[in-house]
Amino acid sequence: MSFSLAIVGRPNVGKSTLFNRLVGKKMALVDDQPGVTRDLREGQARLGDLRFTVIDTAGLEDATDESLPGRMRKMTERAVSMADICLFMIDARIGVTPPDETLAIILRKSAEHVILVANKSEGRAGEGGAIEAWGLGLGEPVRLSAEHGEGMGDLLSLLMPMADNFAARAALETAEVEIELSEEDAETGEDADSYRAPTAAKPLQVAVVGRPNAGKSTLINKILGEDRLLTGPEAGITRDAISLQINWNHTPMRIFDTAGMRKKAKVQEKLEKLSVIDGLRAVKFAEVVVVLLDAAVPFEQQDLRIADLAEREGRAVVVAVNKWDVEEHKQDKLRGLKVVFERRLPQLRGAPLVTVSAKMGHGINRLHEAILRAHVIWNRRVSTAQLNRWLPGMLEAHPPPAPAGRRIKLRYMTQAKTRPPGFVVMCSNPEKLSESYSRYLINGLRDDFDMPGTPIRLHMRSQADKNPYKARKKSGRSKLKKHL
Repeated sequence: MSFSLAIVGRPNVGKSTLFNRLVGKKMALVDDQPGVTRDLREGQARLGDLRFTVIDTAGLEDATDESLPGRMRKMTERAVSMADICLFMIDARIGVTPPDETLAIILRKSAEHVILVANKSEGRAGEGGAIEAWGLGLGEPVRLSAEHGEGMGDLLSLLMPMADNFAARAALETAEVEIELSEEDAETGEDADSYRAPTAAKPLQVAVVGRPNAGKSTLINKILGEDRLLTGPEAGITRDAISLQINWNHTPMRIFDTAGMRKKAKVQEKLEKLSVIDGLRAVKFAEVVVVLLDAAVPFEQQDLRIADLAEREGRAVVVAVNKWDVEEHKQDKLRGLKVVFERRLPQLRGAPLVTVSAKMGHGINRLHEAILRAHVIWNRRVSTAQLNRWLPGMLEAHPPPAPAGRRIKLRYMTQAKTRPPGFVVMCSNPEKLSESYSRYLINGLRDDFDMPGTPIRLHMRSQADKNPYKARKKSGRSKLKKHL
């Protein structure tokens, strides 16, 4: 049975470093600047034979109002209530501070299982702080170094008996459920063995990207039906890509909330650069990218760059225009947006454009349908027979160019891949075929095989490229002759 463990503590005590070590990769941003983590980040952890969910939290702040630090504190307190075990981390080199004492009081009251950890205990520098930690009333502290991996065995020895208790409790609950089901089956005459739990489908990977303050976190919270992500009027609240496993209208999804992407020239701080890199990584992992625009200032230059980036990465793209509830002349505005979209992003011609209000929840179902359709098109496959019946008509309607009086011949076409759809055309002199003619064929594929908006890759190959082993075979024979 799996359990959940929340890592809590003051800012900059090493919570994200330990989180990354437990999940086995750098999922959370780590920097010397305090307060890097603001949202709750979940990951699948592995420690020895244990497998569990680990939650990275924002550093506990003294504020309790509706300011940004105050909202961050509420998110951390929520993690404490969600988790089976709380791992309370202090900085052993600094020692126990008043905020540590405050958090210890909160944990003693609200958390059933607490493990006290004195981090940065490598060498003798942390001995004093580890001794001070006894005074927090949470038992003996585990001395470890999240950065260097020291003390992880001691942590494992504390977690093992807790994990066994959780497993025993889960087995008991399962047995009780089975007894209830058996009693119900006896009453209805149904066979208990006929019951089968539904198999879990692979979640669809969706990244929500856009400029700062476009409403990405608010939109995801509305989809979730709860305030899972930190939001507010301040621009740039989200700093790293947070992935959440959800079931949206019976569709399993892993949705990524990303940091706002500003123009490259404006990104100066190291932390913001790391945030943007994390967002770009989320785009590469995604299958569908939702580019969220602000209805008040849509299709800014940075919006176009972000949408073009998603297309170049080969992702299915859905454009969502947020804050639509405050627009007065909706129909006129929508017509204008569609014209601008067609003109400024021709490479995404036909991609879904959906209006939403993340704050009010308007248009959320339309966005869900657009994401599913974009994903289906992104996976579309066209048979070779269909393509080679289609190709002659395209050539007849618009013959390929004839450089130096010699017409380029397009002989054969097939689909080599999906996700995104990729096609190969065997032809003579592919290097002389213009980019405009390739665009003509791509637009024809979009229109005739119902693939609007999805990235399409078209590769021209000469007949010499038909057999990739031809040159290898020749070189092998020549070497044999030379040897004889």
